Amino acid sequence: MSQEKRVALVTGSAGGIGRAVVSLFAENEWTVIGVDRNEFGPGFPKDGLFIQKDVSIPEQIVEVFQEAAAFTPVLHVVVNNAAVQIHKPIIDTSVEEWDQTIATNLRPTFIGARYAHPLLVKAGKAAIVNVSSVHAVQTSASIAAYAASKGGILALTRAMAIEFAPDNIRVNAVLPGAVDTPMLRDSMNREHMSGPSVTERLDNLAKKTVNGRIGTPEEIAHAIYFLADNDQSSFMTGQALVVDGGATARLSTE
Repeated sequence: MSQEKRVALVTGSAGGIGRAVVSLFAENEWTVIGVDRNEFGPGFPKDGLFIQKDVSIPEQIVEVFQEAAAFTPVLHVVVNNAAVQIHKPIIDTSVEEWDQTIATNLRPTFIGARYAHPLLVKAGKAAIVNVSSVHAVQTSASIAAYAASKGGILALTRAMAIEFAPDNIRVNAVLPGAVDTPMLRDSMNREHMSGPSVTERLDNLAKKTVNGRIGTPEEIAHAIYFLADNDQSSFMTGQALVVDGGATARLSTE
């Protein structure tokens, strides 16, 4: 492949935010490597590479970067976006469910960094964008495993930023709030959500944001792109960019 184009590797690329990220980077003439345990289906960029692997399995993460290295000698950005949610109270969450959440959401960010590092270094200037969540800083009932995994990503982002700065690799995190994705819609059955239908529950959730609406995957993708693009965010590293329609700005007692 030509090395004139910048290259992005995106995990969780078949999901709501992941697809928006793939599309936006491709529109801006990046070559995209997508990774997901599910099939992407039609529409993946023709000059890119889709790798169907499960990043919760360490051996498959190694295989991802082996295939990536065979496809390109460099990576300009890695977007760690793959995630799962368990909607259960702590006392009802099994050890297996906890471990699977950590193995999917947090551990691949660590393991992937080890194998992405040589490819990022070769780019000269590169970035890692970790998709955390507002649940890393403010959370709710019955989502403890997810919140813990996303909080771990935030702490790991800071540590990676410090260690990778000498290599000209910036590391930042995006913390999405309520975004209209299949994952959000699946979470509408949690007990603290009010309303008889998913649509009404989404509407009620939207009213809790300052903007009065739920975000779109495309809006999160633009925030990720901003942190990935060295022309726009060259002096940012180790930071948490909250994109939540102002939800965390408002007092819960208001």
